[in-house]
Amino acid sequence: MAESEAVARPGGRVSDSAPELSRRHRVEHAALRGVTWLVRALPQSWGTRLGHGIGWLGYRLDARHRKITLDNLAATFPERSVQERTRIAKQVFAHFGRKLVELLWFTGLPAERQLALVEFVGEEHIEKALQAGKGALLVTGHFGFWELHALAHGLRVGPMAVVARALDNPLLDRMLVDLRSSTGNIVIDRKGGLRRIMRALNANQAVAVLIDQHILTADAVKVDFLGRPAATTSAVAVLALRTGAAVIPAFSLPLNDGRYRLIYEPPLVLPTEDNPDAVRDLTQRCTKVLEKYVRAHPERWLWMHRRWRDDVTTTESPSLAVDDTAGDADA
Repeated sequence: MAESEAVARPGGRVSDSAPELSRRHRVEHAALRGVTWLVRALPQSWGTRLGHGIGWLGYRLDARHRKITLDNLAATFPERSVQERTRIAKQVFAHFGRKLVELLWFTGLPAERQLALVEFVGEEHIEKALQAGKGALLVTGHFGFWELHALAHGLRVGPMAVVARALDNPLLDRMLVDLRSSTGNIVIDRKGGLRRIMRALNANQAVAVLIDQHILTADAVKVDFLGRPAATTSAVAVLALRTGAAVIPAFSLPLNDGRYRLIYEPPLVLPTEDNPDAVRDLTQRCTKVLEKYVRAHPERWLWMHRRWRDDVTTTESPSLAVDDTAGDADA
């Protein structure tokens, strides 16, 4: 996107002017608005069951992503039985159905109720990082309840920037941006967003980046993830090494009482300046922390994404011209 065409919406996404809308865009938007109204009228426990039901339906009907999920689980956990991997796959779909419904429900609550539903672990790590004045890079993946984590962070720690890819449906994208920014956060479009990320770090803000999607650009580096080489964004490592911002892995898990545990891991030690492979080394460290959580809670990660692919040419010396184009279009 050209800088001259960018529009900064307060509290929302920095993006281009609105694209054309199709009939499908409007129908999808109306459907999600209807679901949002329904979900917010339900008790949390009912919403959770509804989310699980949506996920179960998705598992039954979406044969393509069901196969991707089962194939990924088989490659990662060959020692587990087919029955166990199938059980995990069903739980994955149920989790993401629940995540959608509970995001819609959570964002309809007043701020004090939202904070009552979360507990923070390791909050001192992010506070100490921000005290250093260089901002912080929060690294995570499509794991657990990462959207709720960002929302609660905005209320408890302070507004942050969330890096995300725009949805294909501009009406749904606008709705999601409004949800993501409802606690004061801003959303930065991942495509061409590097300068805005730098500005956020220079303003001593936290910036959240998801590192677990296959990307198609030459700025990818291949690191080991769950036993296989995976093309991974080098943006976090490049930014940390350039700015000195702390790199803090962050994750979220559900508790049995309906609340959520939001975890900030200790900051990763940055490679030394004389390390010729510093970008790859730091990217690998970030990925290993994510892997730890995925192995402990495989039902909470996005296995339906084609994470391991060969359609990318990686570079040995990633530059700051990082433009992470996710391979979701044919995931």
